[in-house]
Amino acid sequence: MIKVILLIFTLLFLSNCSISENSRIWTDKEEKLENQKNTKKLFAKEEKIITELNPELKLDFSKLKLNNYIIDNKNNFGAQNYSGLNQKKGSYKFSKIEDPNHLNYKPIFLNDGLIFFDKKGTIIRYDNNKKIVWKKNHYSKSEKKLSPKLYFLLDDQNLLVADSIAKYYSINIKSGELNWSKNGSYSFNSDIKKKDNKFFIVDYKNTLRSFSIDDGSELWNFQTEDSFAISDNKNSLIIVEDLVVFSSSIGDITAINMESGLITWQLPTQSSNIINESYNFKTSKLVSDGKSIYFSNNKGEFYSIDLKTGVTNWINEIYSNITPTITGNLIFTVSNEGYLYVLEKNTGNIIRVTNLYENYKEKKRKNIKPIGFVIGKTNLYLINNDGKMIVVDLVTGNATNTIKVSNSLLSEPFIFNNNLFIIKNGSIVQYN
Repeated sequence: MIKVILLIFTLLFLSNCSISENSRIWTDKEEKLENQKNTKKLFAKEEKIITELNPELKLDFSKLKLNNYIIDNKNNFGAQNYSGLNQKKGSYKFSKIEDPNHLNYKPIFLNDGLIFFDKKGTIIRYDNNKKIVWKKNHYSKSEKKLSPKLYFLLDDQNLLVADSIAKYYSINIKSGELNWSKNGSYSFNSDIKKKDNKFFIVDYKNTLRSFSIDDGSELWNFQTEDSFAISDNKNSLIIVEDLVVFSSSIGDITAINMESGLITWQLPTQSSNIINESYNFKTSKLVSDGKSIYFSNNKGEFYSIDLKTGVTNWINEIYSNITPTITGNLIFTVSNEGYLYVLEKNTGNIIRVTNLYENYKEKKRKNIKPIGFVIGKTNLYLINNDGKMIVVDLVTGNATNTIKVSNSLLSEPFIFNNNLFIIKNGSIVQYN
């Protein structure tokens, strides 16, 4: 009987403790919940709010220096000689490239036509009437099935070619016949640059390779840290005096002596974690004025670094992975949110920001991304992933016209001989 009474008493006591507001069990739980409510996540990603800055500011371009070239080892094309009538003049036809993630390729522009490639790696030379002069394919049957994507560079009367299946070769531009052909170790993933009797290109292993123009023999190579994932972002390189400077898929910027292949300096711009996330990391092409190098990325970093030392001059917070353009002391770029930024080159100060997507509805605007732009005499021409080209007045920074180019993927725009060219899958559209 005593045992039963003790058992009932014990049960009542425990039950009272568990529901009592003053019990230690209850107050501990309350404190824990309260602490969770007050916890602040130290490394939470803050959403950046982009706004216009000095949108009424008008810039003076009366003394704007115009260029008329399509090849530059510093990627510094500046403002180019294009009046911007925006009247479609026709298109150069080719068979559609299969499964392209982008059209980040560049035709070879000639005074009497242009050169491009099709889905099987066939190189096509056109005249100014858009008629085919010759077509040549230097791939085997099995190689054609891989749909090689080609990178070109003109070398006098020869064309240097490197591709996405690790092949590189030289052909004569008059006949299309092969001069020499070599197989590399890895697929190539950058534009080609040349100086003297050498040309340079970066492969998917973040390796810069130097080749002889005469016979394609490899002179030297320099490998930087590799990533675990294959990025769809194109590597970039520039040549200034005796330095070849290139970017890697994980954000390293490396300067190599052109003759010896030895490192001069290296600037890591990202933490080691980017190695696992390189597929989502995108950076713009490198651009140089001969003293500094400018580039940006989709992590919100716009850099100016000293060419000779690799020391950072300044960093500004701009989310953009498209190529900036330098005109005089000004830098133009477009953010991934569709804002046109104008910066002072020497200080990095932002002097004007205008919204180029203000005519898009908010819901649609989230899916619109810039592909690339070019600057003409009085306007900036921006290509977007919705197949449209926005024409922007340089003086005011306001969009003045929107032109539907295609319903599909487009390249960045190119200017040559007062004409504007845009690649879409299956043709190159020309505007005068």
